[in-house]
Amino acid sequence: MTTTAKVLYTGKTHVTSGPNGAARSSDGFVDIKLPEPHPAAEQLFAAAWSACYLGAIQLAAQQKKVKLASPPSVDTEIDLNNSAGAFFLRARLNVTVPGVDREVAQALIEAAHGICPYSKAVHGNIDVTTTLA
Repeated sequence: MTTTAKVLYTGKTHVTSGPNGAARSSDGFVDIKLPEPHPAAEQLFAAAWSACYLGAIQLAAQQKKVKLASPPSVDTEIDLNNSAGAFFLRARLNVTVPGVDREVAQALIEAAHGICPYSKAVHGNIDVTTTLA
């Protein structure tokens, strides 16, 4: 990242652990309980990545001048795995792009991985399977 990068948004949260663990965003929009153990971490990651990825599909459609008949959707699954004491993640994104030719939709979902900062962050770090429904 260069020093000339323009910050578009900063998400701020305060998270506590323990039996009364919780996460709250600075604007109060996110306010959830995270009692230990907190499998919610994988769910929160899935939701955040999905939201970003859907925006990336819409941007890819705009860039490729593709009219989306209706908003796309994604069902994301994040697996927390353990092998020989090492933890790692796997992800499955099941994407629907209604009303768009299958080849065009496939091109959009592939392009979205090159746009979405979450997809870029995990690229090469976790096994990701993206399926067009």
